[in-house]
Amino acid sequence: MTHPDRVDPDDVRIFSGSSNPALAAAIAGYLKAPLDPVRVRRFGNDNLYVQLGASVRSRAVFIVQSFSPPVNDHVVELLMMLDIAKSGGAREVHAVIPYYSFARSDKKDAPRISITAKLMAKLIETAGATHIITMTLHSPQVQGFFDVPTDSLTARPVFIEHFKKQDLSQTIVVSPDDGHAYAVMRFAEQFGLPAAVGNKVRLSDNEVQIANVIGEVSGYRQAIIYDDEIASGASTVTMAKLLLDRGIEEITAVCTHGVLVGNAIQRLTALPQLKHIVTTDTVPISEDKYVPPLQVLSVAALLGEAIKRNYLRESIGDLFSFWKDFQAEE
Repeated sequence: MTHPDRVDPDDVRIFSGSSNPALAAAIAGYLKAPLDPVRVRRFGNDNLYVQLGASVRSRAVFIVQSFSPPVNDHVVELLMMLDIAKSGGAREVHAVIPYYSFARSDKKDAPRISITAKLMAKLIETAGATHIITMTLHSPQVQGFFDVPTDSLTARPVFIEHFKKQDLSQTIVVSPDDGHAYAVMRFAEQFGLPAAVGNKVRLSDNEVQIANVIGEVSGYRQAIIYDDEIASGASTVTMAKLLLDRGIEEITAVCTHGVLVGNAIQRLTALPQLKHIVTTDTVPISEDKYVPPLQVLSVAALLGEAIKRNYLRESIGDLFSFWKDFQAEE
């Protein structure tokens, strides 16, 4: 018998790609539904072979795959899984992409380049996705690149619950650039904190310049640098050094996607004033990067609730009011 307040485990199929099986398992646990097996291997010519381990015919299929390194392998793996579900007779196919890395390529800012965020959207739809669930896109317009219904969630409720337990007196919230300013303002409003925005210019993949800050930061002891992702750590470190020059004494870095490529974690921890790095599990983080300043919060329940509401045909619009009472698991 189907319960009206939860997914029917006989009617859904939840599969995980290779990118983040721990998050997929946690999502399935929240939904009280099994995480069905997937077989992935390589042929001698390096081609991928993917097989879903359960029948999808006439069922609602949810495929969880982040675009984390190795990104291109994980993209192709997702496309194959979507195609399998579509050709296998699934009645609906949901691509759950906690980290959509190509969202950073959202405009044509140089000659003869691809707007890859749009290209990937078209490939995902062509492969068979009828609905997209993702989180904290690099820029809001990326959602418009999809022609199928797309739910772009925010990790803000998880961060709010975390920081309710912290002393935020004499604290200001800062965005490294104006692209994330709206999210920073929304977060700061939750605690009645002031906000400021950096004027960032990206010089290369791992080098940025922040000439000044729009907003008064002097007179505050702590700063929260709030961004969508930390990859090389260049934006966070540059912003932190500017804030330290302005009199800030302690810094916390917050991001949804802790990609932390290369020596990013070493660059961040080289600043003794950077006391905390708070991120989520949209991207798997290797054990060698779990240094004392790093804290990883789970977004499994948030993604699971979005999946449940989509399955039950409930509105996603009131999801964030629901999360006012959410208790993050740490």
